[in-house]
Amino acid sequence: MNRRVVLLVPLALFIGLGIFLFKGLSINPFERESALMARDFPSFTLSTLSDPEAQIDESVLLGDVTLVNVWGEWCPTCKQEMPQLLSLADQGVRLIGVDYKDQRDKGLSFLRQFGNPFEFNLFDPEGSLGFDLGVYGAPETFLVDAEGVIRYHHTGYITPEDVTEVILPEVEKWR
Repeated sequence: MNRRVVLLVPLALFIGLGIFLFKGLSINPFERESALMARDFPSFTLSTLSDPEAQIDESVLLGDVTLVNVWGEWCPTCKQEMPQLLSLADQGVRLIGVDYKDQRDKGLSFLRQFGNPFEFNLFDPEGSLGFDLGVYGAPETFLVDAEGVIRYHHTGYITPEDVTEVILPEVEKWR
């Protein structure tokens, strides 16, 4: 009897581990909630992409609903989502970019090639603001209300459907 129990323990552990791993396959990492939801946007002081001498802090987020888009020249999906960001800007949505873990000249070249929907771009070459936001890749977009509080977090590429079905309704909700 004891021998059977000893043989069944590894089998039970194997089956339990298999169920745990199988469940993990169904989890979509793009649907995770931001730990910063309903919290103030993190404090920062960064230069702009276009002017290394200009220092910008989180106070620029006060007074208007703003989409903060984390992007990089090295990011292929950032290129794909640029038409949607340009469309949002054309519809009167305020956008601020964060050029994340990039080189200044490459970021500027990216904007010349794909368009620039942003009021301005923060330059975050070390990823310090991205770290404070919990960014694990680009693109990621944060909706910040007029008081500087994060109200929505979109991980990954913004599709045309996301613009009409999610982003614009969220912007209107917080205006």
